[in-house]
Amino acid sequence: MDLLKLLCFLTSVSLGIAAQHADLEVYWKSKLPNTPMPKAVRDILQNGKPPGVGALSASPQAVPFRYGRYMIRYGKNPTEGQLLNHQNVTVFFLKMDLHGGSIMNLQFVNLLENTAAFLPRQVADSIPFSSKSVPEILNKFSVNPNSVQAEAIKETIADCEEPGIEGEDKRCATSLQSMVDFTTSKLGNHVGAISTEAQKPDPKTLKYVIVDVSKLNNDDKAIVACHKQNYVCAVFYCHTLQHTDAYRVNLVGADDGAKVKAVVVCHKDTSAWNPKHVAFQLLKVKPGNVPICHFLPEDHFVSWALRH
Repeated sequence: MDLLKLLCFLTSVSLGIAAQHADLEVYWKSKLPNTPMPKAVRDILQNGKPPGVGALSASPQAVPFRYGRYMIRYGKNPTEGQLLNHQNVTVFFLKMDLHGGSIMNLQFVNLLENTAAFLPRQVADSIPFSSKSVPEILNKFSVNPNSVQAEAIKETIADCEEPGIEGEDKRCATSLQSMVDFTTSKLGNHVGAISTEAQKPDPKTLKYVIVDVSKLNNDDKAIVACHKQNYVCAVFYCHTLQHTDAYRVNLVGADDGAKVKAVVVCHKDTSAWNPKHVAFQLLKVKPGNVPICHFLPEDHFVSWALRH
């Protein structure tokens, strides 16, 4: 793509992004009238950067901890350094530790400060999203094929193309409408949705105390989790989770009293996970033995069917 075509494309995208804010709010309210937008979505709508302005991490390793496919896939022969890093922060923990008074070492990082905006649906649907189309995608967004940004794009697409585990329905949504449509197709329109909100995000690992815990979903109902991906525009890996419980957990900083409204997901059946998953190595348990829980970062959110 020559410079003039690139500038025209990026200009049209930027104008479309600026014009769609109110439309996306209306769409959300029309499809999910019983829940406000979680902060993870609202921040992107209000502050998301157009392609070429920022938003794509320099490398996949720039993200503190990636969820979605990564959470299931990661753990295949983790390095000693990766294991050591996760021993210093509570990434995974046992369900028995999810109660008031528990102390955990956690990081809450503002990953949405310079993140990618949602593309208008018509634009998103017109751009291919597949491994075979990577050269076209890189050309479309003027990304050097030999750059670390290009590698991040390739990895995100490859993750999205991997088959789901047993019982998992999934979609990598490249627009807000696609993300909402996937959620309503699985849960209906009477839905709640929340994301983690930290009063004072801090990249350092700090001690937090659980104040209280409240369960969100019914025991026999699936939930939908959507995980922000590292890409040139806003892409969320959304998937259904069976045999999984979601919780709202209030935390307080042990040293500074900073408050966090966190989301925790507990997987009651891990029998389909990779046996070498880092969670099993850190917690010294085997697949399917005990429920395993983790906090969701601030750029992810979870949805569940509300009780009637």
